[in-house]
Amino acid sequence: MKKLLIIPFLSILVLSCVKIELFEKQAQIPSQQWFYNYVPQFTFHIEDTSSMYNVYIVLRHTDLYNYNNIWLRMGTKAPGDSMQFQNMNLVLAHDAMGWEGSGMDDIYEVRKNISRGPASFKKPGDYTFSIAQIMRENPLKYILNVGIRVEKVKM
Repeated sequence: MKKLLIIPFLSILVLSCVKIELFEKQAQIPSQQWFYNYVPQFTFHIEDTSSMYNVYIVLRHTDLYNYNNIWLRMGTKAPGDSMQFQNMNLVLAHDAMGWEGSGMDDIYEVRKNISRGPASFKKPGDYTFSIAQIMRENPLKYILNVGIRVEKVKM
């Protein structure tokens, strides 16, 4: 009987010691109304430039959100460089299938990779991402949170 208890205990102990290479931070959208001038920024540190990383935008919205997509202006700043911008159209829903991502009650969370695959960071140091909404509606209603998730790709 004692041997049967030792195996699960050792499994939990080993799994709890695994280091997760991850950065995730989200900014709350005040009053669920995302104004043009509210541009959250997220800074994280990269030491390992030989590894590949998945970089995601994380967005939470309610079922009352009026569109099936969202246009964002994504800024990226590498150590010692200036901010570089790109516009992104994130699909949030499909007419036939409904909202993408995971949902609980009337809140949905989507995680979208910002590149076609894993990316590398060329320089060690602090990287900053900024995210602005560039939809025609200002404020953009029913957006709860927006953020960044960076995870090291396991080889």
